[in-house]
Amino acid sequence: MRLGIFLALVSAAMLPAQKPHMAVVEKKAGMVAFYTEEGKRLSEIKVGTYPHESVFSLDRKLLYVTDNGLVWMTDKGEGDKTISIIDPWGRKKVGVIDLGYRRPHGMIVHPKTGQLVVTIENPYGLLLVDPVARKVVRKYDTKGESPHMVMFGPKAETAWVSNSNSGTLAIVNLASGAVEKILSTGKNTQGAVMTRDERWVYLTNTASNKISVIDAQKREVVGEIATGAGPARIRFTPDERLLVYNLQPGEGVAIADVKTRKQLAEVRIPGKPLSLTLSKDGKLAYLGLQDEDKIAVVSVGERKLVRVIETPKGAGPDTIALLNE
Repeated sequence: MRLGIFLALVSAAMLPAQKPHMAVVEKKAGMVAFYTEEGKRLSEIKVGTYPHESVFSLDRKLLYVTDNGLVWMTDKGEGDKTISIIDPWGRKKVGVIDLGYRRPHGMIVHPKTGQLVVTIENPYGLLLVDPVARKVVRKYDTKGESPHMVMFGPKAETAWVSNSNSGTLAIVNLASGAVEKILSTGKNTQGAVMTRDERWVYLTNTASNKISVIDAQKREVVGEIATGAGPARIRFTPDERLLVYNLQPGEGVAIADVKTRKQLAEVRIPGKPLSLTLSKDGKLAYLGLQDEDKIAVVSVGERKLVRVIETPKGAGPDTIALLNE
């Protein structure tokens, strides 16, 4: 019997350790959990209350997570006021940034300085944060209600902020603090992407069921793409020929052609996706289904659901960071 136990232990020790493929922000549980590519849950880290978005540091050694404090953008309440700092490779929490401002949400990392640019919903605004010193450097006014998602404009000199409740996109100069322009695009502005040549921006308008096409140099809306119900998060395929975006109330993920400005396909998934992460090669889309406690994995090329990953009851998965990209 003892020999059998010994051999079993030796065999287990010789097996390769399972490595995490995903760091999943489990919003309702207040966790960041680590999963294999096949969907096995390996470990978890407690973060702040109702975390929403996550982003890697420039060197990908750290993962920053906004602790919003409320489940939905439309919820009333004071909210949380921190950013949790995670070591995704050691699978541990290594710090907290106390912002002093509440309900942080969308977040990006400046490509030159490594500073964080973060939207806040109480009070409305935008923050520039030094993650090394762990302090707020500057607060900006975005001239709109419910700043939600943010991306950089050309040369990362401006921040383009979706004021969701105002239905506008504000262009904020990070050096001067001035709002250089406000574009009215549609109802419930959300995520946006810009082409590598910094010529075009594509912005989702969730309640208008459309994507606005914006000339980034002229800063003008020049067209639109009609979509399925509720586009919110959006990504390019690597060749920038296709746009991939989630449809939250539509319970799906959709694909549109950039050249023709037409939606090509919708793939049904088992719930309402709050997030969308595209693999580096553009082949797979990962979507957090908060209310169903599931993660959907969709093949972009085959345009079909290929995997559903179960998370614990009450986890509420939202944003997904891919570790091996």
